[in-house]
Amino acid sequence: MGSRVELGFVEAALGWRLGSAQFPSKVGGWPAWLAFRNQLPRVNATYPPEPPPLLPPAPLPARPPRLRSGAALCRVCGCLAPKRCARCRAANYCGRAHQELDWAAGHRRRCRPAQSDTEIPDHGFLFPEYEIVIEPEETESSDSEVEPDGNKAKPDDSPTDGDSQKDPKKHELEAAGGIGEVFEPLDEEQLEAMAKHETLEDKIFQKFKNQIAAEPEQIIRYCRGGGGGPIWVSGENIPEAKDIPNCSCGAKRIFEFQVMPQLLNHLKVDSLEESIDWGTLVVYTCAENCNQGGGYIEEFVWKQDFTADSV
Repeated sequence: MGSRVELGFVEAALGWRLGSAQFPSKVGGWPAWLAFRNQLPRVNATYPPEPPPLLPPAPLPARPPRLRSGAALCRVCGCLAPKRCARCRAANYCGRAHQELDWAAGHRRRCRPAQSDTEIPDHGFLFPEYEIVIEPEETESSDSEVEPDGNKAKPDDSPTDGDSQKDPKKHELEAAGGIGEVFEPLDEEQLEAMAKHETLEDKIFQKFKNQIAAEPEQIIRYCRGGGGGPIWVSGENIPEAKDIPNCSCGAKRIFEFQVMPQLLNHLKVDSLEESIDWGTLVVYTCAENCNQGGGYIEEFVWKQDFTADSV
């Protein structure tokens, strides 16, 4: 990919277009379990031998209780399901919590010994489902007014005559809450440390805002091993090289892509009882692109949150 940055955006799509047979890029909804088709024979345990249809099938396919390989899927979330209902022995679950959720949603009325319950209700558990579309990031035009520190110049950034006459330390105190509200005077070292911290934090967050200003709806930034690395939302909790563990094959991990905070708005996480949150999720993958046994490889995610100073 070189230094080219590609951006991901969410778009509404018909459910059948987001099934595993279509090999989709998606977020939310029922998982689309994938295997790389170019590594499989035409007749395999994952996909049908014929290409997927370009038109919607009739009737629309139901959620599969199992993969073509035979692995059972949870009726609630679609993840691998090592557990099953002890009564009918036909309903599969990833764990007890989702079994209880399905039981309350109607399985208790349909559960019969040796009888399959094929009706899967809407449990209200899954995130909204979207297709992810990828577009290259447009580079900023050279005539943009950008200052050396990366901030765009604003008409009101220049100090007024009154501001230029103001004591910097006094100005810092007023910004912290007003002269009259400070009970213990801060010494010069404390003032300097506070000013340096706020200046660095402001610059990093401003750089983040400037970078996404042209495409504020982006949910993913992809640039494997290039593009200057991830953009951070805060000066705190930025990893050093020693914080990124090597791949299980022994090779170094490098930056591949990051998930942006805008995705939270589309997932509607505020409506959940136990909400999730992040400033950015940065994914590091094997620099050698190793293939250990042909399966999925565990990679490393660094989570950075917003700070009070960056929001």
